[in-house]
Amino acid sequence: MDAPSERTRVKRMNKRAAYNSGTVHGILDAMPICNVGYVFDGAPYVTPTLQWREGDHVYWHGSSASRMLEACEQAQVCLTVSIIDGFVMARSAYNHSCNYRSVMVLGTAHKLTDAAEKEASLKLFTEGLWPGRWDMLRQMTQKELKATTVLKMSLDEASAKVRDGAPGDDEADYALPIWAGVIPVRQQVLAPVDDPRLIPGLSPPQHITDFRFG
Repeated sequence: MDAPSERTRVKRMNKRAAYNSGTVHGILDAMPICNVGYVFDGAPYVTPTLQWREGDHVYWHGSSASRMLEACEQAQVCLTVSIIDGFVMARSAYNHSCNYRSVMVLGTAHKLTDAAEKEASLKLFTEGLWPGRWDMLRQMTQKELKATTVLKMSLDEASAKVRDGAPGDDEADYALPIWAGVIPVRQQVLAPVDDPRLIPGLSPPQHITDFRFG
């Protein structure tokens, strides 16, 4: 599949590139943490935040007073997501690498202005991580909704880059008596910890105890 645009074309190690929506969507859905690159007052910034996907758009949110969100609205933005799956240990320092899954999205960010659409999107974000949680929470107030900005960006210009597998050493190096292989890496979710002010007798619901991502 061809790159959706010249600026999203993977040039370095292009054999690792993927442009199909299945790969791009899968990586975005697996990792809620992203980094958003933008320009503010003529200087570049990159801000980590949480993202979620609805169809062929990616969304992120924050305080309505956020400098990042203000700078991104109606502006060109670069959003990236990365997942590390392992450290690749070769027989030379040059051939060391990582197994990873990554996505880069380029485009113009747009603010959700309809209150109902914004609330529905925040609900989808919450339910995507913790199914069943939204309906058990105190209802969001209009003040809270107004204080929250949600931005979205089309996935029309998105590319993925993925590496998996063993080291790729120089042929002559395979005979060297040096250990080589992969150190696998995974995200680990630990047991939930109660809020010290939790009402006695309350247990975590299933969407907390079963929570996984990555």
